[in-house]
Amino acid sequence: MSLTRRQTATALLTLPLALTATPALAHGGRGGGRPRPRTIHIAGDSTAAAKAADAAPETGWGMALPHFLSSHLRVANHAVNGRSSRSFIEEGRLTALLADVRPGDLVLVQFGHNDQKTEDPARGTDPYTTYQEYLRQYLKEARARRARPVLVTSVERRRFAADGTARPTLGEYPAAMRALAAEEGVPLVDVQALSLARWQELGPDGTEAYFLWLEPGDSPNHPDGARDNTHFRPAGAIEVARMTARALLAKDVLAARDLRRLDDRVPAEWITWPGPA
Repeated sequence: MSLTRRQTATALLTLPLALTATPALAHGGRGGGRPRPRTIHIAGDSTAAAKAADAAPETGWGMALPHFLSSHLRVANHAVNGRSSRSFIEEGRLTALLADVRPGDLVLVQFGHNDQKTEDPARGTDPYTTYQEYLRQYLKEARARRARPVLVTSVERRRFAADGTARPTLGEYPAAMRALAAEEGVPLVDVQALSLARWQELGPDGTEAYFLWLEPGDSPNHPDGARDNTHFRPAGAIEVARMTARALLAKDVLAARDLRRLDDRVPAEWITWPGPA
């Protein structure tokens, strides 16, 4: 998930979308507006991020999450392509996210893919030292605002052994996050384990429809096709959002009244992309 011109453009597009919302909502309804709804803030990387129209059909799971939430909840998706637990903080993106956090909100934190890039000093972290240290900053800052932080292990890539077994690709980062969640008493949504099990069920052929696998001519945005085993098409983003919503219910982070459609079909056509970057 290296930084490209498209990713930079998407980052610039996504951040204002996450921050602006409706002025009355962003300020808790002061000035006579309706009270601001409880918000789920997402800090993460390209697997969760909102995509610009010129990246379609690439879809982040954060784009699909609202379809599983009741109308009294709002999503502020701050996830940005190419970011790690480290670079998200050092670029000031956590500060921007926190400006909109209110008591009772949730802050979902999912990093790991780009933390693996240890050759990059701007992004790489060590699982049991710097990775955990940066994650602790998210926990501390969310708690300081009386919001509830939730650690979310990274979604697995599409990798299969020759015998068709789904292979883990995220090294020690999921285990380090699990250990930190236990130490800090923070809810853990183990998307890495859930997604690995789901990819195993679907197998190599069944997972192609979930990831950004395209033939030449399938999409004007990808004229040469694509063989991307990290990023999703709408079906994959919807599946990961569904497993995330179910896990938030199972962990008592959200209640049944907060959720909808957990067992219903969500059509790919419901996914929309912001206008051109």
